[in-house]
Amino acid sequence: MARFRRITIWGVILLAGGAALALALRPSSLLVESAVVRVGPFRQTVDEEGRTRIQDRYLVAAPVDGRIERLDLREGDPVRQGAVVARMHPAALDARARAQAAATVLQAEDAASSARAVRAQAAATYEQTRRNSARARELGARGLISPEEMERAILLETTGLREVESADFKAQAAEHDVEVARAVFRADRAAPLRLRSPVTGVVLRIPERSERVVVAGSPLLEIGDPTRIEVVADLISSEAVKVRPGDRLLVLGWGGSDTLAGTLRVVEPSGFTKVSALGVEEQRVNVVGNLTDPPPSLGDRFRVELRIVIWESPKVLQASAGALYRRGDGWAAFVVSQGRARLREVRVGHRTPFEAEILSGVGEGDVLVRNPSDRVADGVRVRLRRQ
Repeated sequence: MARFRRITIWGVILLAGGAALALALRPSSLLVESAVVRVGPFRQTVDEEGRTRIQDRYLVAAPVDGRIERLDLREGDPVRQGAVVARMHPAALDARARAQAAATVLQAEDAASSARAVRAQAAATYEQTRRNSARARELGARGLISPEEMERAILLETTGLREVESADFKAQAAEHDVEVARAVFRADRAAPLRLRSPVTGVVLRIPERSERVVVAGSPLLEIGDPTRIEVVADLISSEAVKVRPGDRLLVLGWGGSDTLAGTLRVVEPSGFTKVSALGVEEQRVNVVGNLTDPPPSLGDRFRVELRIVIWESPKVLQASAGALYRRGDGWAAFVVSQGRARLREVRVGHRTPFEAEILSGVGEGDVLVRNPSDRVADGVRVRLRRQ
């Protein structure tokens, strides 16, 4: 009986030791970060730093050689259309200069005719976008088109209206140039030539306020309408091909707490070379957009952060981009199941730097390993780091 008891005790001791040894030799689980696959709104954007600028500006320049009197205006002063902004004493015109003045009159008249034609074309285009917008509203109310299509039609109508206003501005400026050219041609050299503002706005910039002698074409002051603000950014050409006029704009980082809305108006057809901060040459393309309701505090040449929406949906299966990695020509992810990492092939749709649309491979609620290291492999034990 005592012998049997000793054997039992030693057996228990050996079993406990073996279990302890097996537990000690068992590989420890890896501590990993996690990301949960979820369903929610998804927005793919092209992001870039941009700047604001006044859409319509007019540069008042010396029409002929002569002497400019000291300017009384300062930057920020409001001016009305037709108000005198500068006085100039033209130099005497010889026969050659008088012939040039006559040619300038004809050139200004041609430019005014062209501006009126552009204005008529912009008005016709706006009427078409207005009719399209009305149809889109009707179809949208009946559920025959998506809300995105209806919103795009409305934004194009707003853009068309801005184009008409811009064409009006340019037509007014062109008519003013005709008046100035005719005044120069008929000017009495004994009396100063009064230069007037072609538009209503504010003084944006004055290169020099002092009295001085200038040559024809010298800039005197710049006038613009501060309520008509647009945004411009230069995109890498590979990103510029993804955007198109009519895309929705989101403007952040302008100093206020709200996100400003707008519409992309122009993707310029020609690129240019720009050297990055790292000294790398990049091909860039300028894109220009209109703001729907710019705040009064937003001025000319202010820095902003621009996001151009190229695709969005209110309900998309998505996962953190950090949980996906390239595997051959496709994508893969590690799904945490019963304490182990399981390799899954994943089909990915739209992507952003932070999120990716999941087409297949994982489902809603699956827990993925975020930023997996080279130690993570199929079947490896893992434990999740507390968030």
